[in-house]
Parts: sequence; structure tokens; C-alpha cells
Amino acid sequence: MTVSRVVNGNANVAESTRQKVLAAIDALKYNVNLAARAARVGTFRVGLLYSNPSPAFMSAFLVGALERCGQTGAQLILEQCKDLRSQRQAIGRLLSQSVDGILIPPPLCDSKITLQQLDEMGMPAVAVATGRPSPLASAVRIDDYEGALMMTRHLIAIGHRDIAFIMGDPKHTPAQLRYAAFVDGMKEAALPIAPERIAQGLFTYRSGLEAARQLLGQPTRPTAIFASNDDMAAGVIAVAHGMRLQVPQDLAVCGFDDTPVATTVWPEVTTIHQPIADMARSAVDLVIDQIRRRRDGQPKRVQHQVLPFSLINRESSGRGPPAKQCGLRG
Repeated sequence: MTVSRVVNGNANVAESTRQKVLAAIDALKYNVNLAARAARVGTFRVGLLYSNPSPAFMSAFLVGALERCGQTGAQLILEQCKDLRSQRQAIGRLLSQSVDGILIPPPLCDSKITLQQLDEMGMPAVAVATGRPSPLASAVRIDDYEGALMMTRHLIAIGHRDIAFIMGDPKHTPAQLRYAAFVDGMKEAALPIAPERIAQGLFTYRSGLEAARQLLGQPTRPTAIFASNDDMAAGVIAVAHGMRLQVPQDLAVCGFDDTPVATTVWPEVTTIHQPIADMARSAVDLVIDQIRRRRDGQPKRVQHQVLPFSLINRESSGRGPPAKQCGLRG
């Protein structure tokens, strides 16, 4: 029964047990007969509703979602929307394709209207990477506040005192939590935050470019910039290179998410690893669990999962500035 639950993507299995079963499956070269499963339990159709996401985030998310759907015999159906009107149309198209449940990655994961609409329809839904999970839908996330606090403490620990911050999309709750953690981390170290050291971004590469020009065009430059995601951190590095600043010797740069862009720029970005592909796999498991419960006539069960994160220390942060730059005595 336990093996069956793991193979079928049931969420009601301890992670340690799941890993043992998966290891045994790999050792035995076992392959699921998807045709037999479909004949027995029917095929799951999982919708993915997205709106202007970070390309790097979306690529990692799709890797996990497609892999897990393939393992469970589910079909993944994508629909994009740009505004509230097209969102309703996109949901309508998903319903016309008889989806059984819907995954909602950022930024729609924070849309109260979307979650309420799906809840009123009785449609199983899972929000991914939301900072404040709704009681209306299951969710998978990390602790964005603690992750940003860890990064802020890291920059302070290696000697930085003049740290700038680039905020993410204000409509996205993780952006709010990451900024709050930065402020608290600076206060914890009794370090001031000058208003000109804060720039608004939108989680896009272009907004990172604009924010970096604002921060680095000041009479005195910060010794480090903490960008709320890797796309914006890449933008900061590009602007620094254009100004002939060396990263990290003249400017330390850090990001958040650990998306592929973090290792495709030079120098590679110090960042907080958010296990996006694993979050997508967990989201598929949760939505399939809800679908099964709905088919069996069981009551809705909302589950909120918090996955672990880690700090990935790469070349872009270095070991900190010279003492004269950060007010320390050598």
C-alpha cells in the first residue's frame, strides 16, 4: 500500500519513506504502466495558470511539474493570462479542457480574486511560492523572511555596513517579506538604512538594470547590493561591469531563488536557494491528493507545506570590502 501511494503521488507518505521507496524503484528499474493506471483510476488533468512570471523561475517550475506529472500519469495543461479579464477567460479555457485541478505559480498565487473564484467553483488549487498562504487553497513555499534575513546577516558578517536593497514586485507577498527581513537584519546589527539605498524593482532583469543605475549613480556608492531575486541581481552585475566596477572587489552582489541565471552570469551569484522544481513536484502531489479526495466524495483538505532553503555562497559576494570602505579598522 505504501509503495502504491508513492507511485501514485499520494501526499500522505513520510518523506523519508518516500525516498526509500523511490530508491528501491530505481534499483529495480520499475516502470509504471500508465495505460493500465489510466484504465483503472482515470487520467488526471492538471492546469497551470500563469501570468508574466520570471522566465528563470518558470523554467525551473516546469521542470519539476512536468517530471512529476509524467511520473503520476497526469497531463499538464498551460494557460496564460495578462489581466483580470483574461484571467477569467484562461480559467474558462482550462475548464473547457476538463482539468481536475489547477497550479498557481507567482504572481497569481497572491491573487485573492483568483483563489476565491476557484474555491467557489470547488476546483482543487495549489498556490506556489506565496508569502502568505490563503485558507482557501493548499500552498507550497519556503520561509522568504528567514531566507532574506540569512542573506542580510551574511553580508554583514563578511564586513559590509553600507548595503543597498532592490525590492521586488510590491504585489507579490515574498517581495514584502524579503524587504522586511532586510530591514530587520540591518536593525539587528544597529546599521542605518538611508532612503537612497532602497530601490524599487519588479523581479525583472530590466527593473534590475534601472534600480542598479539609480543606486550606483549616487555620489557615494554602497559596498553591496542585495537584490530580491536573481534576475535583478544579474541586472546589477551588468550595470557594474558597464561602469568598470569589479564584482565583488568594488561591489558585492547577492540575489534570491537560485534560478539558472545565477550561474550563467559572471561572476556567479551568491543567492538563497529556493527549491523551485521540488516545490512544483510537491504542488502536483498536493493537487492530485485533492482531486482524489474530490472524486471519492471526501471533504476538502487544505495543506500548507514549507520546504527548506539554503544560502549558496558564490563569487559575486566575495569576502567583504576593505576596512576603509565599511568603517572597520583593519
